[in-house]
Amino acid sequence: MKCTFFDHFLNLLYPESCLVCGANLIQHEEVLCLKCLYEMPKTNYHLLSENPAERRFLGKAPIKFVTALFFFRKGSSFRKVLHELKYNGRKDVGVILGKYAAFDLLHIPAIASVDYIVPIPLHPKKLKKRTYNQSEQIAIGLSSVLGTQIDTKNLIRIHNNTSQTSKSASERYKNTEGIFRTIDKEFFKHKHILLVDDVLTTGATLEACIKALLQTENITISIFTLAVTE
Repeated sequence: MKCTFFDHFLNLLYPESCLVCGANLIQHEEVLCLKCLYEMPKTNYHLLSENPAERRFLGKAPIKFVTALFFFRKGSSFRKVLHELKYNGRKDVGVILGKYAAFDLLHIPAIASVDYIVPIPLHPKKLKKRTYNQSEQIAIGLSSVLGTQIDTKNLIRIHNNTSQTSKSASERYKNTEGIFRTIDKEFFKHKHILLVDDVLTTGATLEACIKALLQTENITISIFTLAVTE
């Protein structure tokens, strides 16, 4: 987004601060300062074959490629970044971190063959309450660098299930059964889609999406999440 003279003037008066360390951001820094960006606990899973994120889906769903930008560690100051994105209206966090991730993925063959980026959908009631889908903001950042089209129309959430946060692994799977479907089963036929979510924990929500998508013939599915639990 192009900054105006007024934007620069406001930044001089009220400089934005790094979401992690609180230092004032300088020109060209967004969301994180360069020091915190460098210290981000990145997974580098995109450089590994059969990485730990991919192994979470082995024997459960046929997935071409899985990666995540950084580790979601208990007590880590980087947890605040996701909290700001998901609960405090900081849509820009998703877009900017999506861009950072996309530069890592630019030359990955599996990503080069993606036809559509598909953010995990929110139920309309939750979307109305939150006003935006955090996964879609991440997808916007990815798309702006990768040049891949986003689709938010065909995969929908048909049940407004309760939050997964405090649930056990078995409860998470039960809570996500049958909550997604596709509008047009032909739309993704012969296509490679990249499913996008904020955090990969048990993978229950993503697996529910995959089950709905596999009703489409000859579909290829890959996964990107902003963070992953260890």
